[in-house]
Amino acid sequence: MSGTGMSANAATNSQQALDYTLIPGTADEMLGPDGTVRPVWRHFVSSLSRMGGTDLEGRIARADRYLRDAGVFYRAYGGQPNAERSWPLSHIPVLIDGREWQNLSAGLTQRAELLERIAADIYSENRLVQEGLLPPGLIAANPEYLRPVAGLTPVGGHYLHFIAFEIGRGPDGNWWVLADRTQAPSGAGFALENRVATTRAFSDIYAETHVHRLASFFGTFRDALQMHKKNGDDRIAVLTPGPANETYFEHAYIARYLGFMLLEGEDLAVVDNKVMVRTVAGLKPLSVLWRRLDATYADPLELDQTSQIGTPGLVQALRAESVAIVNALGSGLLETRAFLAFMPAICRRLLNEDLKLPSIATWWCGQQAEREHVARNLDRMIIGPAYSRLPFFDDGGESVAGSALGENRNALLKRIAEEGNRLVGQEIVKLSTTPAFVDGKFAPRPMSLRVFAARSRDGWEIMPGGFARIGAGDDVSAIAMQKGGSVADVWIVSDTPVKWSTLLPSEENFTRNMPGSLPSRAADNLFWLGRYIERAEGALRILRAWHGRYAEYADRNQPLLANVSDYLAALDIDTNETLPESLVNNISSALYSASNIRDRFSPDGWLALNDLAKTTHEFREKVQPGDDASSAMTVLLRKLAGFAGLVHENMYRFTGWRFLSIGRYLERGLHMSRLLGHLSGPDAPDGALDMLIEIGDSVMTHRRRYNVATTRLTVTDLLALDSLNPRSVLYQLNEIKTEVEQLPNAIVNGQMSPFHREALRLYSTLALMTPEGMDGAVYDRLESEMERFSDLLARTYIG
Repeated sequence: MSGTGMSANAATNSQQALDYTLIPGTADEMLGPDGTVRPVWRHFVSSLSRMGGTDLEGRIARADRYLRDAGVFYRAYGGQPNAERSWPLSHIPVLIDGREWQNLSAGLTQRAELLERIAADIYSENRLVQEGLLPPGLIAANPEYLRPVAGLTPVGGHYLHFIAFEIGRGPDGNWWVLADRTQAPSGAGFALENRVATTRAFSDIYAETHVHRLASFFGTFRDALQMHKKNGDDRIAVLTPGPANETYFEHAYIARYLGFMLLEGEDLAVVDNKVMVRTVAGLKPLSVLWRRLDATYADPLELDQTSQIGTPGLVQALRAESVAIVNALGSGLLETRAFLAFMPAICRRLLNEDLKLPSIATWWCGQQAEREHVARNLDRMIIGPAYSRLPFFDDGGESVAGSALGENRNALLKRIAEEGNRLVGQEIVKLSTTPAFVDGKFAPRPMSLRVFAARSRDGWEIMPGGFARIGAGDDVSAIAMQKGGSVADVWIVSDTPVKWSTLLPSEENFTRNMPGSLPSRAADNLFWLGRYIERAEGALRILRAWHGRYAEYADRNQPLLANVSDYLAALDIDTNETLPESLVNNISSALYSASNIRDRFSPDGWLALNDLAKTTHEFREKVQPGDDASSAMTVLLRKLAGFAGLVHENMYRFTGWRFLSIGRYLERGLHMSRLLGHLSGPDAPDGALDMLIEIGDSVMTHRRRYNVATTRLTVTDLLALDSLNPRSVLYQLNEIKTEVEQLPNAIVNGQMSPFHREALRLYSTLALMTPEGMDGAVYDRLESEMERFSDLLARTYIG
């Protein structure tokens, strides 16, 4: 049930139970002008009013735990560089009646089509400028107008495929468009995560409320992109600026959710005017790119020459019509705020109808008369902190006047007079408020919505929801997350049950990607993730053994401890540090490698790796040498084993798995070869062989197999040459050989590739050895050959 049958008195009582009051002169999403709860909110408010404080706090904690476990974050700029911040969810959703949403969707659909028509005109006939509906300077002087793509018709004929709108409700209850997002709009993936987290908190209320689902919106868009594929084995990819981007989490989430590749500019190459993906199996065709980076960075050859994240030749591929880009390069021009001033007239010209959704009132200060109009109305345009202060922006988005009336007024008027042809004035819209749970109570907070539109087979489809931006206080200038704002889910509520939607295919047909579709950069990150994880484990095992003996001897100069300290120092591991910095760096490097392949990483694996990194940093601050450190190392080893177990049990045995596994096997082989070469020689101190067996996690196995005290030969046999011991060097080389056999191009025209041949040679050479023949020189040679094998892997598959 939607709860719309609650009486007015009951609704009022529920609102009073929440201790929630209106702000005078401001529209509110939950309360009507008379202070009663709006029908669409009644069931939700009634349910909230029956909750105790402990119950509500527990629900909020469930939502926060989900977001934390899923690793949802955004990057905050300023202060600590590229700091990852927890996702700032405002846990109370915004509820909108389905009938009101239908009218709003109709207005947004019209606007989406209008933006498409404007883009098509600007980059082709340019009649809007010729007829005086757009000022020439607004186009020609705009950095988002890309001349190299002028005259190019996009593949499929459309410039826009996925756009967003910032909308707000004014004091009169009507919706206004605050901004259009046509460049590379973010937030759709976050809207999905908001929905999951919010339903974790209010699963019972959500189940009883007819809330429109979001999955069908994404399924429709995915199907529309599939239509642009030229061949069945062509790829579709999300093009991201990389992990340092503010919304990289969303790029990875969307790619994983829709089953697309996640690529950076360096993953692509343009060959014969065709866009190709660099994969471990060579160059593979790609025909659809959903770009999430600004257009000017896309091609350093023809656009921004300083770009280091683009793909040279991409514009030429557009000319050859070999790739569809979503949205078309140059579409960011439509985000220019001055366009808002001309939308009503353009709508009448292009669509022959009035604009259904008004834009925030805007003036293009291109002529003297217009500048004088702005000056006369300045006092009305810039008023009080309770308003959305978006008064003036130049073409680069710089805020010219970001404060209320005061000492900057005269300076602003002077700048309008001097630079009016570059300035845009906007009248202020006072945004509506919505409930937020703040410091244990409900409070009204200003709100705007970001709503998404996707092109489908049959036209535009509006996401039945989106996400709300919630102000940190009464000041709407703090509505952005970077300024302390938060976000909330948006529930579009129907009077009748809604259709359950899913991304699972309704037909029997499907496409299976070939094993070689792994991008080379992803293979490189997986390989090094395996190496860093195993490198950290090897260091932990040595340090645990060292601290265990230090607890017994309490003397760093004891021969075995001094010997192992010297060995570790050569590896940049300082035993004077309880948890050495190099160990922490290896775990951080593993986390970084994993962050570069978030689309290929399970949430559980990511959580385990984050937990390992967090615990390592905590231990470093407080762990003492000896038994305390030894126990801490055991905890970290268990967490590493937990991560390895998740990967082993859950990761699909595909090409990516093989590179991760080869990295782990290679690093373990290197680790054990170095240790054997150092601690099993004739000059090794007393106790070295026993320490070797302990580090190799083979104490019980040695006792069962040999029934004698450790000797150089038994230790060498078990840790170097035993093909059944998962810690032995030979075992690692055998596993590497097995994985290499399954890699793309391991066999070419019936012949082994050089890389395959080297894997077999490494294994065979060691397999023919006996314990008696293993000495320091053999281990040194084996270590060098394994390092060369790593280089050969990079030359063969990474490039």
